[in-house]
Amino acid sequence: MTGPAHQEPPAGEGPSGRPLPLSVRLLGAGMRSARNVTKAAGIDRAVEAAAEEAMVAAIESEAVERALARVLKGPMVEETVQSALDSEAVKRALVEALDSELVDEVWRRLLASDEAQRLVERIAEAPELRAAISAQSVGLVEDIGHTIGNGSRRLDGVFERLVRRIFFRRQRVEPTDRAGAVTRGLALGLDALIVNLSFAGLSAIAALIVSVFSGANDDGASGFALALGGSLWLGLGALYLVGFWSLAGQTPGMRFLGTRLDVEGRGLSPGRSLKRLLGLWLSVITFGIGFLGTVFDQRRRDWADRLGGADILYLERTPTPAPWSTLAAEADPGEAGTTKAPGARGLRPQQVA
Repeated sequence: MTGPAHQEPPAGEGPSGRPLPLSVRLLGAGMRSARNVTKAAGIDRAVEAAAEEAMVAAIESEAVERALARVLKGPMVEETVQSALDSEAVKRALVEALDSELVDEVWRRLLASDEAQRLVERIAEAPELRAAISAQSVGLVEDIGHTIGNGSRRLDGVFERLVRRIFFRRQRVEPTDRAGAVTRGLALGLDALIVNLSFAGLSAIAALIVSVFSGANDDGASGFALALGGSLWLGLGALYLVGFWSLAGQTPGMRFLGTRLDVEGRGLSPGRSLKRLLGLWLSVITFGIGFLGTVFDQRRRDWADRLGGADILYLERTPTPAPWSTLAAEADPGEAGTTKAPGARGLRPQQVA
């Protein structure tokens, strides 16, 4: 039960119901009169505004900022935060908050918002991201070629030793940096695949154009068409080989397996490239006799190498370092002189037994 409601004593009486002294009653009447006067004159509002401005000025003062900074930097705040983080109640509250449906709804709305879609589009269109994806793709292809090239180089030695043993020829004593038969064959096969795919695409386009303009739909092929197609295939293959030998010193197949012509500069002269092509065709039409030099010759030269005056060398390929791989070396003053620039590639002959 609650007691009777508290009622203020009548004016002039104390809490016990006894009359107040005259002096106290006069003081109370004077205070009430002064309060009424200040209200009527607006002095109380002015005093409140002045007090408010004084408190705001005190809070915004540099002294208060320094005091708050000292408090926040002090050990008390750190201990309080650490104790809160170690509290099981806080952990449970955070876990419950993350598992709540409110967080799921926030994420759904955030991901479905137009701002999030624009952010994803900007990230996808960023040139840095495209460059990183391209570099990653090129690096993957280079790693595959490096692995296949290492395997083919080991097979070069095994194949050469086996053939020499069969024909009772002396085995190689010193290692060589010249490419062997297996690596050469794989590179030539890859180049032939590229030529065939290119020729197939060009043939399909030509057949489509002819069928559109002539209206014919004959699935058969005449002897003249076959002869013309074979001639074009041979011409495309010759142009492919001569062009890459002259412009780059290596075909895409040779580059994939890490080999290159032993020439100064970028590649062979057109005349030497044509002589090398002649040696290649002579080796083919003699049923591979011209390729025997890659097994029995000490420098692994076949007829194409002899006519073109250039051997095929193994190359040791140094992968392109990542942009961030040189940051630590550049930060170390002791190794500043040995830091390589990003993107540097080293190509030098590699000796293989």
